[in-house]
Amino acid sequence: MAVVGAILFAFYAVVAVVAMAMFGTGVLPIVLVGSVALVGIQYKVGKWMALRSVGAEDMPETGRWGDVHRRVERLSDDMGIEKPTLKVAQMGVPNAFAVGRKGAGIVVVSQELADILEDDELEGVLAHELAHIKNRDVVTMVVGQGIASIVGIVAQYVVLFTGDNDLADFFLAIVVGNVVQFFVMIFVLAISRYREYVADADAKEYIGSGEPLARALEKIQRGNQQPSASGSRSRGPSRGRGRGSGRSQNQGGVNDQVGALCIFDDDERSLVTKLVATHPPVEKRIQRLRE
Repeated sequence: MAVVGAILFAFYAVVAVVAMAMFGTGVLPIVLVGSVALVGIQYKVGKWMALRSVGAEDMPETGRWGDVHRRVERLSDDMGIEKPTLKVAQMGVPNAFAVGRKGAGIVVVSQELADILEDDELEGVLAHELAHIKNRDVVTMVVGQGIASIVGIVAQYVVLFTGDNDLADFFLAIVVGNVVQFFVMIFVLAISRYREYVADADAKEYIGSGEPLARALEKIQRGNQQPSASGSRSRGPSRGRGRGSGRSQNQGGVNDQVGALCIFDDDERSLVTKLVATHPPVEKRIQRLRE
């Protein structure tokens, strides 16, 4: 975390130096204010889009969901955070994710997840998501993504202002900006993978064992390999699909943007996907939880 964080800060420092070299020292306040504004917008819009894309609805406090509320309240007290808002969604696959920050967190649980997990396994998943909120992981990722965006934008302007400002330079600037942004995002995604291990370890600590979460990850992996029709099994209270239930994704899966937030993401690993994966291999996570 320290090494990768230092690298990201170095990227941002280079941006500031380049901006001052091109436009003078007076541009530094604009860079700083613009950076904060960009991160704030990404945070707000990303949170709204994640919830809307899966059609998340308020989780009722009756039936099995009432037990979920009580478990989250107890875990939140243990972690020293405010109880987050709980929502349920039909994702087509078993999954869960957290958005927001301390004091304004939201945890979304898919109906499919509640259908396949035992109570202690579901508690392990909830503890993992609460750990993300406690550790401000969502905010950390938004800041990292913001730095990547800023570096990419500055790279585009460098190409434009050092070239002839013709059509070829315009397309070259777009290509360079995207390549530079992708390169910076490799470091941001490395942070994401590490934070998943940290959230697993925190969940293990707060529920007293890593076994329930390990079993949950095994079931989630199997469930994501074979997406089922929403609500085909109903151990938890079933709810209607509602508006925007996330069915815009193929075969009921979650889209890439929400997948980065979920407890489980696509686990197929090639050399390239290892670099751009938001989550570490589930087998390694399970191994660590059972050590």
